[in-house]
Amino acid sequence: MYKVVTITENECSFIALENASKTTKAKICLEEGASLKELKFNEVFIIKEQPNFDYKDSYASSILFPFVSRIQEGAYIFKDIEYQFDCNDSDKNALHGLVYNKKFKVVNTIENFKFCSVTFEYEEIKESSGFPYTYKIQLTYTLFEKEISLSVKIENTALKAFPFTLGWHPYFFSDDLSNSTLKFKSDKKIEFDDNLITKRVVDFKIEEEFKIEDKQLDDCFILNSDTIEFKTPNYQIEITTNQIENYLQLYTPKDLPIIAIEPMTGISNSFNNKIGLKVLEPKKSYSLSWNVKLNNS
Repeated sequence: MYKVVTITENECSFIALENASKTTKAKICLEEGASLKELKFNEVFIIKEQPNFDYKDSYASSILFPFVSRIQEGAYIFKDIEYQFDCNDSDKNALHGLVYNKKFKVVNTIENFKFCSVTFEYEEIKESSGFPYTYKIQLTYTLFEKEISLSVKIENTALKAFPFTLGWHPYFFSDDLSNSTLKFKSDKKIEFDDNLITKRVVDFKIEEEFKIEDKQLDDCFILNSDTIEFKTPNYQIEITTNQIENYLQLYTPKDLPIIAIEPMTGISNSFNNKIGLKVLEPKKSYSLSWNVKLNNS
């Protein structure tokens, strides 16, 4: 029987999804945007918290909404009106949206012999100067023996349309990252300025396998498919989505055995360059899902 368990650690609330033997497990923190803190399949760690890598700096496994990555100087224009976000990226840019540090609540759980799932919800009822809209966001994590699904639903509860992009910021663990590889389809890459703001889209030729080796990555790609493969000496996973238009951000923190593999619906500064930008009308909703599947034999 798969179980959903409530845990309290260091005054923080966690929800654990696990199989009967606890060899497959997902652990989610309510106070930190319902972010996925731990993931293991068959005793193999896929996502693992790192010491001295605080969430406020890492944004590990956070949901990025209403924008991904950065907005230049936090400023944008929508329908001829200028808006200003707080600049939380060294006071230069707005970074990673507004829900990564919000406390979510549990609104539904399912337990049975094949899987378990939990739905978390955050409802924004206060309009801010940078994003003067109300909305509701639901995250549903569903855990199987060798797979986890993350379904996201955004509902516009305001009286006017709003712009948005959506992303996920998980770090995947490998104790031999230099000998790990990625495989994805792309022929376009984003060129950034010194502050990681999009300058232009450039042509890019990818090898059959993208070798991580000793690269210090902070790169974004326009994907030509809905699948990303990540292979380490210990495991191989496949990350998929039900979206047609997809972007991928890769980031390797220095001297840590992890890599951020971030599926996104837009890119840095999308609120200004419009690349991947979507608009959600009042009382309408938008949904997507990301899946991580273990492909070990």
